[in-house]
Amino acid sequence: MLRSQIESLLFASIKPLASRSIFNVLKKSQPELKFETVEQELKNLFVEYSESSRGIVLIESEGQYQFTTSADNSDLIKQFLKDDRSGELTQPSLETLTIIAYRGPVSKPVIEQIRGVNCSLILRNLLIRGLVQADGEEPELFFSVTPEFLKYLGIVSVKELPDYEKLHVVENLEQFLDNRQAEEVQELKK
Repeated sequence: MLRSQIESLLFASIKPLASRSIFNVLKKSQPELKFETVEQELKNLFVEYSESSRGIVLIESEGQYQFTTSADNSDLIKQFLKDDRSGELTQPSLETLTIIAYRGPVSKPVIEQIRGVNCSLILRNLLIRGLVQADGEEPELFFSVTPEFLKYLGIVSVKELPDYEKLHVVENLEQFLDNRQAEEVQELKK
């Protein structure tokens, strides 16, 4: 069970995780857990992923761990990322980017609460494309748009986005959007 939980945390994380960070997250639901147990399990996972011929490997650098793709597949991954970066953004990516633009800096849990789904892979894709940046440390990462995003839209500030002032401070964003949509429908009926 512990191994599975650690793997899930490493997979979901956008940044490398220190063993202490992993322990702190797990300790909340498992008060009896010992730091040494987490460290040993990380070492076991490191060995397991290093000795197999999987497409995913676990890397460790200065006490921080992260899943990455196998070096054996580097050419394939480079081509995939090149194609992925130059392709159009998907609807979920656009939705996530919009939330970050209007609500940023915003945490991953808030983004997922607004969207109602896990956004780890979408956030990773937006980070790779250079459209968003992450500040802070896991699990308290806050996302905001980059100057590259602003250049792409041809604006100098997110404050130039339509209805920015209203959407940036609205406590219940979904209610605002529903009301806005209802207003637009009413105007179309006129």
